[in-house]
Amino acid sequence: MFKKIFSFGLLVFVPISVIAHFLEWSPSAVFVTSAIAILPLAGWLSTATEEISVVLGPSWGGLLNATFGNATELIIAIVALNAGFTGVVKASITGSIIGNLLLVMGLAMFLGGLRYKEQEFQPTMARLNASVMNLAVISILLPTAANFTTVGISEEILQNLSLAVAIVLILVYCLTLLFSMKTHAYLYDVGVSEADDAESESGHPQKINLKLWISVLLAVTLLVALESELLVGTLEEATAQLGLTELFTGVILLPIIGNAAEHTTAVTVAMKNKMELSVSVAVGSSMQIALFVAPLLVIVGWFIGQPMDLNFQPFELVAVAVAVLITNSISSDGRSNWLEGSLLMATYAILGFAFYFQPA
Repeated sequence: MFKKIFSFGLLVFVPISVIAHFLEWSPSAVFVTSAIAILPLAGWLSTATEEISVVLGPSWGGLLNATFGNATELIIAIVALNAGFTGVVKASITGSIIGNLLLVMGLAMFLGGLRYKEQEFQPTMARLNASVMNLAVISILLPTAANFTTVGISEEILQNLSLAVAIVLILVYCLTLLFSMKTHAYLYDVGVSEADDAESESGHPQKINLKLWISVLLAVTLLVALESELLVGTLEEATAQLGLTELFTGVILLPIIGNAAEHTTAVTVAMKNKMELSVSVAVGSSMQIALFVAPLLVIVGWFIGQPMDLNFQPFELVAVAVAVLITNSISSDGRSNWLEGSLLMATYAILGFAFYFQPA
């Protein structure tokens, strides 16, 4: 019932946000309605990707999921970057990483742990994910450290360093796709999707209209881009009216909006005792942000004349390092329970308060 309300009911905010824009409602009204409108669109984007993946098969389907897994966040970030909100884009990268590692995984472990005393997932996969996330911390640590430890370092040098790091990270991302979908795919065989469940229950394969879902994917992508324009266009005035800093908006609000579909998926499968799939969704999304979305934004910014480097605020770096550290610590044994989920959510809440009280 909730899923239907989420998927269909909230779509009413798409025309409402457009009307609010053309009738020149207050910036905060346009900001809030466009943010709510993005929530169901993100869900439809995820659903369309999953349906097309079933038809394409494991290899191409996995590549499609990897490409569109964070499409909503990427679209919002590109629109914000084009508008010159480089700080907000960097904050959203930070927020997406810590949100998936702490909030999404924490909520999944907590709710799954309430139903099942202890849940298990591949420890080998957890260790590999930990190594990749450590690389993510290093990738933003070095440009930030270079800026703080080198006297007189220029913006051009930081930009060139960030471009070099971005290229390396995208190469690593391609290697992780090869590893997870080809050479070591058995480590990532994390259960069946809801579509597969329905197929096994009915006893016959589901028929999927490929043209329909491709049309849905394209249409929803355009709507997400439209709503992102409305969201970013009112960002500065709306945050001032709502009493929020751009840092808090970028780290907390925008990632929650963009990751809504993944939040729902990770929690739902955890409550079905499919913790391997839940961990794969949560950590996989963080890895994609760190290895693909962030470096791609550096390259896109260079092309569109809005240069963005990987020199983050020290506090953002600390937040990512804390999230990776506690997540690696909790997931290293391949087991989870409700208390460990509570610890992850508590860490996210503490970081959220810290970002909220950070001065503008």
